[in-house]
Amino acid sequence: MKLGQRLSFCVLLVLFVTRCTNGGNILVWYTEGSHWINMKPVLETLIDRGHQVTVLVPSTSIYMNTSEPSRFRYEPFNVSVSMEAMEEFLKEYLNFSMYEMDYMSYLQIYLRFMELMKVDVQYSLQYLDGVLKSDVIMKKLKEGNYDLLLADPIYQGSDLVAEILGIPLVFSLRFSLANNWERQCGQLPAPPSFVPGAMSKLTDKMDFAERVWNFLFYALQDILMTKVIWQEVDKYYTEVKGTPTNACEMMGRADIWLIRTYWDFEFPRPFLPNFKFVGGIHCRPAKPLPEDMEEFVQSSGDDGIVVFTLGSMIKNITSEKGNMIASALAQLPQKVLWRYGGEKPETLGANTRLYDWIPQNDLLGHPKTRAFITHGGTNGIYEAIYHGVPMVGIPLFADQPDNLVHMTAKGAAITVDLNFMKSEDLRDAINTVINDKSYRENAMRLSRIHRDRPMSPLDEAVFWIEFTMRNKGAKHLRVQAHELTWYQYHSLDVLAFLLAIVLLLIFLFIKTCKFCFWRCCGRKGKTKRKAE
Repeated sequence: MKLGQRLSFCVLLVLFVTRCTNGGNILVWYTEGSHWINMKPVLETLIDRGHQVTVLVPSTSIYMNTSEPSRFRYEPFNVSVSMEAMEEFLKEYLNFSMYEMDYMSYLQIYLRFMELMKVDVQYSLQYLDGVLKSDVIMKKLKEGNYDLLLADPIYQGSDLVAEILGIPLVFSLRFSLANNWERQCGQLPAPPSFVPGAMSKLTDKMDFAERVWNFLFYALQDILMTKVIWQEVDKYYTEVKGTPTNACEMMGRADIWLIRTYWDFEFPRPFLPNFKFVGGIHCRPAKPLPEDMEEFVQSSGDDGIVVFTLGSMIKNITSEKGNMIASALAQLPQKVLWRYGGEKPETLGANTRLYDWIPQNDLLGHPKTRAFITHGGTNGIYEAIYHGVPMVGIPLFADQPDNLVHMTAKGAAITVDLNFMKSEDLRDAINTVINDKSYRENAMRLSRIHRDRPMSPLDEAVFWIEFTMRNKGAKHLRVQAHELTWYQYHSLDVLAFLLAIVLLLIFLFIKTCKFCFWRCCGRKGKTKRKAE
């Protein structure tokens, strides 16, 4: 080996050793579905930067598969919830969200949602049992010498485990019900006059009636969270710690909150130093398509293609809906690539091809893509924003209706209702976003906003995770509001004090006036009576 080669090898070896020794040891809380899809790019990048990553995985998981090859280490734990029970609950929730909700009153929706949430919380606490009540797992975690816990708080318990292990905590999330976690636990300011509650279907431009509804929406969702979630979680945490524990306060001790949106999606609002908006973590340039798919795309000519998917959780829809949608697609001049796992619709046109799976990001980044028909999941919306593709939304559940309200308000989407739309409604919506140039222009404007930032969202997320490890936490970014009571936060004690002072001054003024009046008028009356 030549001298130059030896020196290069030594330099690389030193850099490798340095990188390994500087790497952190990161524990990752379990999550599911699109939350897990969004988490993976962050974990892979952390590994690329020399960190060790261990992911907690429950024995019952719909999306997390420990048998798949992975660059991070899995730490499995057993849970008492069966796969059949989880799948049945998911089916029940989807059926309520997709088909029942549109035909129910607000009260019925609220009560039914409370029922489902109660079941979800019980399942979540049973999952938490698998970690906290397992001596084997807790022994491994305590001996793991972790530097940080990274969690999506959709499943409770990460804050409690982080405290037990004595390590910093970083949250990664899209939002909570009416921003309850962010507002009440993280102390993120959210004036109801211009910050719409998550899932309220409102924008930041609200008239008086909408501001009334937004105010009530916050209150109703806070009651829901308290009655359904916080009471149960508080009780569980208290039993584990042996002292009265407020789970929301524990959640508020998180060092950094990585919010998976950005100002291309969000309406402008106040935020805090430990809240970082990193929407679009998973977005990337398009890769070449499979040969047969590319051939079909190219056959579209100048008309281009439409990409259609309702997400990974929706495997099928009713045959009636399938035929109605297929009929609308058949009337388009574009070729359509439809991710669909159900029975082939009878009305399927020659321009439409069905797939069990599609490379969504790569299709959205293809120059022939004209529109994206989506259920409105955050991951899909961000890929459309990244590539500047206008959307037609068919929201189904959870945050999807609210996500599409944001895109519609920003002029990059049209929304239709799965239960009430007709073939011509879907057809006209697709034709509008393709032929009306404003939708493409607005989508491209959002794409420019998304890309015009100091660093990529993935790099920013990784930076703040490493920042938290380097500084053994980020408590210096937490506002003092965490230490205030609700009445101190709203300065009600100050207002009460000032009001008392004003009332005292008014009282003294009235007493003084009465005294002066008596001194003046009373003496004159006495003098007059004596003279008579």
